[in-house]
Amino acid sequence: MSIENNPLLQEFDTPFQTAPFSDITTSHFEPAFAKAISLAQADIDLITSNNDPATFGNTIEQLDRSGDKLSRISSIFFNLNSAETNDEIQRIARVVSPQLSKFGNDVTLNKELFARVKSVYDSREELSLDPEQTTLLEKQYKQFSRNGANLADDKKERLREIDAELSQLSLGFGENVLAATQEFELHITDKKDLSGIPDTALEAAQEEAKSRDKQGYVFTLDYPSYIPFMTYADDRSLRERMSRAFGARAYKGKLSNEENVLKISQLRFERANLLGYKTHAHFVLEERMAMTPEKVTTFSEELLEKAKPAAEKEFRELQEYADEYLAKNNLDPIDRLQKWDGGYFSEKMKKEYFELDDELLKPYFKLENVINGAFEVAQRLYGLTFHKTNDIQTYHKDVMTYEVKNEDESLNSIFYADFFPRKGKRNGAWMTSFKDQYVENGNNSRPHISIVCNFTKPTATKPSLLTFNEVTTLFHEFGHALHGMLADTNYRSLSGTSVFWDFVELPSQILENWCYEKEALELFARHYETDEVIPAKFIDKIKKASNFHEGLQTLRQLSFGMLDMDWHGIDPTGIADVKEHERKTFDQTDLYPDVENSCMSTAFAHIFQGGYSAGYYSYKWAEVLDADAFELFQERGIFHKETATSFKNNVLSRGGTENPMVLYKRFRGNEPKIDALLKRAGLVIN
Repeated sequence: MSIENNPLLQEFDTPFQTAPFSDITTSHFEPAFAKAISLAQADIDLITSNNDPATFGNTIEQLDRSGDKLSRISSIFFNLNSAETNDEIQRIARVVSPQLSKFGNDVTLNKELFARVKSVYDSREELSLDPEQTTLLEKQYKQFSRNGANLADDKKERLREIDAELSQLSLGFGENVLAATQEFELHITDKKDLSGIPDTALEAAQEEAKSRDKQGYVFTLDYPSYIPFMTYADDRSLRERMSRAFGARAYKGKLSNEENVLKISQLRFERANLLGYKTHAHFVLEERMAMTPEKVTTFSEELLEKAKPAAEKEFRELQEYADEYLAKNNLDPIDRLQKWDGGYFSEKMKKEYFELDDELLKPYFKLENVINGAFEVAQRLYGLTFHKTNDIQTYHKDVMTYEVKNEDESLNSIFYADFFPRKGKRNGAWMTSFKDQYVENGNNSRPHISIVCNFTKPTATKPSLLTFNEVTTLFHEFGHALHGMLADTNYRSLSGTSVFWDFVELPSQILENWCYEKEALELFARHYETDEVIPAKFIDKIKKASNFHEGLQTLRQLSFGMLDMDWHGIDPTGIADVKEHERKTFDQTDLYPDVENSCMSTAFAHIFQGGYSAGYYSYKWAEVLDADAFELFQERGIFHKETATSFKNNVLSRGGTENPMVLYKRFRGNEPKIDALLKRAGLVIN
């Protein structure tokens, strides 16, 4: 294929230079990557062949601008590989990933380039750089020094081999999880077997069955299908079957990730050792707010000390409730609750205690209304307006697009929203970008931001109605999106969400708080049939129920972070059995009995496929930040303009231009305290 006919290699002749999805075919990607890598290499050669002395402008800034075409093609391709993949895209990913890894190594191990960067770095005291320039220089120098620039040639070669192998192992891990998730279905033909399951979930299961040319109902391991089933299905044997299938994803059999987990953890450890670090966690955390594995461990243990007694008490109460419920309804007793019982009895208990459940709330959370509510919150806080458009090409008909404008009507960003599960789309929810923000030649180039979720689809009779948990998920990802949209930095590598990973969750998690506030809920929580605003009594119940089983939830989240550190904060070379290693970690936190033939690690995509290795603790870390920060909004008003402007100017817009603690203290006036989180979670008595 000629370069002239490849849309990925041309200037995008589209509104706002958005990705020309309608013109792109999978056959375009391989030649586009090959050409883009050569163009990016030419950018590097231009820097290293410069005979003038290295300066901040001709080396550091030029390096930041290099590889723009490659970055855009990569963002388009790998976003498709997550949200709209197929066998051919996965094959291409396996081909190009090692090529990209090799190119990345070619840059960071380039002696001439590092010499120029180091020359500027060594003279930094005489350059009168502003904070953003200083951060860029330090980041680039560390990018070389932390990735092998100072290694001997034989060790550099081994580093290349490790990185190439890791890129393939990570892809294989994700492919196995996706295939294992989509391989399972629970096909039920008799509606009597599905007592307890709400009509909305039954209708969705009926439509899923039709799409597979089957009669009756089909339930899958995709969250919008799996969660309602596990929450409401009265048939305990079917809950057990679903739970066991979910827990067994990519564990054992032809799709097993056991070998991938062992190899990935061992190669990361070897890589860290090669670079002079004790473990992968020591390497990663050097560039995090937490700084050391020891500090993460101390943080986790402090929370565990507070959460475990509360969780144990909640678990005992849940067992007692289940005993009473079963006896009252003449049902067989359960000696000890299992994992497939927790969600079911917890939901019944919450409904009885607070007269509140998801089915009661869902009619007030029509997806379109929640989206508009998120937009309204963003307008009140930051002056943004969202204008739906059909002029921007998308990769799937379900994807919606918006022009986002500032108060002066200037373009802020382009926003893509992709909400429903489908074949070829991985589970979960995430934010990403197709184009970052940066300033070049005085022009502020605006970002193209996307959020991807897996919510219940509309049916023939009902719109998409969200659970309250899905509402907070949408706000969470939209918080990440705002971090990208409001970016206002000079350099693309410091823009938007390009921040320390234990800081990146602050903008997302703080926005979830608005979902619990009357003043915000009344903006969008309206009954989809009557247009009635959500009753005040429901809002009160939502707030009262917000701490329901918080001890159990905290323990669960801590267990994931501790498992992550137990893979990456140690020498894993002696581990032979993935499940056995995992059990040692979960013995500290599990209140439910272990389930045979289930394994968390083999489907733990955040740490073995995504970017959260040695970083999963950051969700709880950021909760400390968001609880502390939101206290200021609560004191002044949740739509207090000056507070919102301060948060935007000091946190959201600044990306990674300065140390995150400096940015946070500039907004809050002090370092965050864990007390705010413990108080909000109800883990301390006031």
